[in-house]
Amino acid sequence: MSTTKLSEKYRDKCIKFMRDLIKIPGISCKEKNVANRIMEEMKALNYDKVWADDYGNVIGQVGHGPIRIVFDSHIDTVDIGDPTSWSFDPHEGKIEDGYIYGRGASDNHNGTVPQVYGAALFKELGKDLDKVTIFVVGSVQEEDCDGLGLQYALEHSIKNVHFVCMGEATNLKIYRGHRGRMEINVVAKGVSCHGSAPDRGHNAVYRMAKLVNDIEKLNDRLQDDAFLGKGTCAVSHISCETPSLCAVPDSCRIHIDRRLTKGEDKNLAVKQIEELPSFNKEYMRVEILKYDAPSYTGKVLETEKYFPTWTLPEDHQLVQAGRLAAKGVLGREPEISRWVFSTNGVFSMGRLGIPTIGFGPAMEEDAHSTRDRIKIDDMMIATEFYTNFPNELIKTKK
Repeated sequence: MSTTKLSEKYRDKCIKFMRDLIKIPGISCKEKNVANRIMEEMKALNYDKVWADDYGNVIGQVGHGPIRIVFDSHIDTVDIGDPTSWSFDPHEGKIEDGYIYGRGASDNHNGTVPQVYGAALFKELGKDLDKVTIFVVGSVQEEDCDGLGLQYALEHSIKNVHFVCMGEATNLKIYRGHRGRMEINVVAKGVSCHGSAPDRGHNAVYRMAKLVNDIEKLNDRLQDDAFLGKGTCAVSHISCETPSLCAVPDSCRIHIDRRLTKGEDKNLAVKQIEELPSFNKEYMRVEILKYDAPSYTGKVLETEKYFPTWTLPEDHQLVQAGRLAAKGVLGREPEISRWVFSTNGVFSMGRLGIPTIGFGPAMEEDAHSTRDRIKIDDMMIATEFYTNFPNELIKTKK
């Protein structure tokens, strides 16, 4: 039986699985019920081994060969926001015009369903199970802290992994990198006084306002890269502390979303802020945020919120194996590109150096939006990709 016919045989089950995942709310740190549903599906599909690790990641194993491959998709979603902004129930799993709609449909249940079924179909075909070991990882807390769940899986639960393929949305393209990012706060101190005589103090908001203006100008002159695109910085939040609304604020804090292109890292990003004309070290400081929220299992992994830039060369064997697998299911050469947003690749490739690519149905533009959706036909094409991909990797393994 061909791969295509195998995947089509499971179309209805894939649709049901996707809709079930959409129906279960699973924001970061609260993914337990989603994890249980995924493990239930893996067991029903006769995976060789299924478990959840101490941090809450779901892991299913197929095969027992020396080439160790991870299929990764995060299982948490962002929240729905204002319910009235949706034209449909975000947790219903509505089907319309060949699409499934709902929170997580494009980020990242779109990866989970094809990967879970793709690995199962690879096993069902019964070939090369002695050449590869596939670990399908449903990683937690990606929306809160990119790479953290996958980090724990790769360092503690699986180890010695040779390749990673992520199911983040690529619109059926092969992606081989993206910009890094970091979360930065700048705090400005002032001297409070009565609001009726502001000249008696130093207004922290006024001090910060000048810096905000300089950060806007900094964004225009950041480095650019032909493949990854331009580095960016944006002030995304501002707050102050004041004794009362009749007092001059004595502290002001801004949050900066910094995206890092090729050649940029955290030291450069901090230095660029500290060298701005309005930055004064006497009353200002830069902070790189830390993440320490416990997972649904209660385990805490404290980490700095710096996520490195990464790319994999186009001629790398993993990229080429992905290209051939995608070509086989698409009937044409796939586009090879990169994400605009950030993924778990910041850890697998960015920090550990494990060759990483991505292939997934759905469009990046639909992620986190009120049109969150996945095209059913594309979901099945991705399932075929994940069934065939290990074979192409075996052929290209040097």
